[in-house]
Amino acid sequence: MREEIFTVTGNQQIAESIFRMELCGNTEAITSPGQFVNVQVQGHYLRRPISVCDWSDGKLVLIYKVVGSGTLDMSRLKAGVSLSLLTGLGNGYDISDSESSRAQKLGAVIVGGGVGVPPLYGLAKMLAEKGVRPSVILGFNTKKESVCVEEFEALGLEVKVTTLDGSRGIRGVVTDVLTGSEKYAYVCGPVGMLSAVYERVEDGQFSFEARMACGFGVCMGCSMRTRDGSKRICKDGPVLKHGEIVFHDIN
Repeated sequence: MREEIFTVTGNQQIAESIFRMELCGNTEAITSPGQFVNVQVQGHYLRRPISVCDWSDGKLVLIYKVVGSGTLDMSRLKAGVSLSLLTGLGNGYDISDSESSRAQKLGAVIVGGGVGVPPLYGLAKMLAEKGVRPSVILGFNTKKESVCVEEFEALGLEVKVTTLDGSRGIRGVVTDVLTGSEKYAYVCGPVGMLSAVYERVEDGQFSFEARMACGFGVCMGCSMRTRDGSKRICKDGPVLKHGEIVFHDIN
C-alpha cells in the first residue's frame, strides 16, 4: 500500500449514474488487475474504494457508479483537482503463466456484471497480451447502464452482452449465455451473479464486493468465511479462487 497524490485529468459521465475518471500520478504500487484504490473525497471521513479499470506508467483510469454522497461529490470533480489515493490495495487476479495456461486449457471466460465490468477490462488486456483470449460475457440491467463493451471488442475478443430488459444484446442474465464449454471463469459483479457462475464452472477467480472501512485489513469489517478460514475482502481479496469460496455463508 502506498499513499500518493494524483491529479484529475478528466471526469465524464459515460452511462446512467456511471463516470470515468482519468488521473495522473505514481502507479508503481498497482501490480495486478483487480486491485483497487481508496480515494479521499473532501468532506468525507472514510475513503471511497474504487476498482482499477486500467493503468499504465503515470496514468490511472477509474470507472465508478454514483451510489451515495461520496461518489456524487467525486462525480463533480474537475480536471486539475488533486486527490489523495491509497494505491496497490487488495490481491488482484492471478495471471501468472501457470494459472493463465490452466485457464486457457479449461476454456476461459470473463464474466462481468454492472460496475463489476470495468476492473475486468484491465485483466482482459493483460491476458490478451499473454496470448490468452477468453470469451467475454457482460451483463447489465439496461442499455443505459452498459459500459466498456466497445473497449473489450477493441481487444479482438468475442463479447456477448445481456440486459435484464432486453434493451441491448440478449434479454436475460449472464448465465443464460454460458455454453457449458467454459470451465474457468474470471468473474466480478454482485454476489448473486458470482454464485450462479460458480455453480457452472470447474475453476476460476471471483472478485467480491464488500463494505470497507479501512481498505487495508485493520478493521476486519469485511471478513468472510472461506474453506481456508476467515479472510478479509480488502486485504486477502477482493479476488478469491474457486476452491476456497463458501457461498452459502455469504449474505
